[in-house]
Amino acid sequence: MKQITYPDFADPVFLNQHIQSILDFYEPNVRAPDGGFHQCFLDDGSVYDPGMRHLVSSTRFVFNYANSAAMSGNEEHLQWAIDGMRFIKTAHRQPSGHYAWVIENGVVTDGRAMAYGHAFVMLAAASLVLAGVEEEAATIKQVWEFMEEHFWDEQSLAYADERDETLAVLDPYRGQNANMHTCEALLLAMKATGDSRYLDRASVLAKRFAVDIAGTNNGLIWEHYDTQWQCDMQYNIDKPDDLFKPWGFQPGHQVEWTKLLLELHKWQPNELWTQRAAELFDVAMSRGWDNEHGGLVYGFAPDGQFADTHKYFWVHAEAFAAAWRLYITTSEQRYLDDYQRLWEYSWDVLVDHELGAWFRIKNRDGSAFDTLKSPPGKTDYHTMGACWDVLANQ
Repeated sequence: MKQITYPDFADPVFLNQHIQSILDFYEPNVRAPDGGFHQCFLDDGSVYDPGMRHLVSSTRFVFNYANSAAMSGNEEHLQWAIDGMRFIKTAHRQPSGHYAWVIENGVVTDGRAMAYGHAFVMLAAASLVLAGVEEEAATIKQVWEFMEEHFWDEQSLAYADERDETLAVLDPYRGQNANMHTCEALLLAMKATGDSRYLDRASVLAKRFAVDIAGTNNGLIWEHYDTQWQCDMQYNIDKPDDLFKPWGFQPGHQVEWTKLLLELHKWQPNELWTQRAAELFDVAMSRGWDNEHGGLVYGFAPDGQFADTHKYFWVHAEAFAAAWRLYITTSEQRYLDDYQRLWEYSWDVLVDHELGAWFRIKNRDGSAFDTLKSPPGKTDYHTMGACWDVLANQ
């Protein structure tokens, strides 16, 4: 059997080249005539639904190109990010002040106000500030104030999830995913503006979810809750593969919290953050790793059985970034070993060496799932973001 020779996955030269290879995949077709970004790509990079504009993709592409500009000085990408934010403000933003979830062919087809989506508007604005577009600090502030009014629950110390398009009706669903990405956005907002209130709120969210709520689930973070923030173990029990609200414990979300806790530790050194970061990562790797086929599964049930055995690109990207941060923080060799095995699996199965970027999803055995390289939600923000994260923590 031929021995595979892998790149040096920690080498900044490799990481920068890999980021560029992903950017190259999107480059020919990503720009849309309306000033936004195309968001539906087949494996070969062609666009299959040119009219779709999902808030998550709209904002993540801004993040991608603002970061490209900040990290490499690409002025064209900076302009793309500025244009993309302008599209978000003119097309997604509604007279009420919220940002609509889905636009199709120029028409809002899902006008809900989603905390998850607003977190990414904040993240996109913060990435632009860090790229030198200082006026986007006003957008960060606007989103903060909107979320304070319409989503923040001071008694529960957490954000609610969604309102209808009129903003009058607050859905009873509560979830960790929107709170996790809000924590991510707040940390970047703090880095961009120096405003300590963003850091303080990120710290509140980290303690609430990674310590207090996780304490009710043997240290792991469940996805779904009722209005009193009690675990809803039945919500989406028939949908372990749901894109935004999957049932089960998500290895990918445990390791995302690992990364956030270690970022928080940089701003607020605290042994609690590093302890919980390691615990979440260790359990995600031990219970989520597929010993038969390799890689991390999408979800596992409370009894430890796999709930969804598909292999998602973002799970592995977030996991290798978390592993690297743990290695840098603790100097423990096992985390560097995890970094290597996560990259090796990704290199073998998830990176498309022929056509570019990462496959979105593979079957358990690594075989092809479909030909949709990047449907709405996937912009390779996770993969490039993970590489940038490693580069920033060398």
